Amino acid sequence: MFFTTSVLLVILDQVTKLWIKGFSIFGISHQGFDYGEIVQVLGSTLTFTFIENPGMAWGIHFGFIGKFFLSSFSIIASIILAIVLYRIRNKHLGVRLAITFILAGAFGNLIDRVFYGVFFGYAPLLYGKVVDFIQVDIPDISIGSYHLNTFPVFNVADSCVTIGICILLIFFNKVPQMHEIFPKRFKSPSEKTEKTED
Repeated sequence: MFFTTSVLLVILDQVTKLWIKGFSIFGISHQGFDYGEIVQVLGSTLTFTFIENPGMAWGIHFGFIGKFFLSSFSIIASIILAIVLYRIRNKHLGVRLAITFILAGAFGNLIDRVFYGVFFGYAPLLYGKVVDFIQVDIPDISIGSYHLNTFPVFNVADSCVTIGICILLIFFNKVPQMHEIFPKRFKSPSEKTEKTED
């Protein structure tokens, strides 16, 4: 159930990104938005603004080498999250739901980073850009010299990660310990105590 939910969220993420960016494959084509195009959804409060992010959240860039490590890390993180989701299949519902959303978000953006450069013909494998398009206008925030008048453009995958983290914080006390998830690699506190006494 939870893996299915995660897959459906990834599909939703990719469908919305391809709708925004456009595509042409197997004789089927969709023009998509022009880069930088803004379409109002709820006035100026919610708009669809097509941009591509070569780095990670909040437009943080790492350069050519950093991009390789970011994509590689994303692959490893997604694999670990999938393993964790399987290992906690009998644990608390809230924790499973949280990991489901986080996995979907991580994998959704992973597809962009790993494959979009090749699929759209602008970069080699692992050097794709993440498609962002959801922009929310927020009240102006000023802290010292820092000023924010609109939330950074994001996508469905980013939303999944944020939702997952929020759920995880709510059920933080239900999160299983490492020895419960990976019993062969981590010892429980009681086992550590017994070993110390021996």
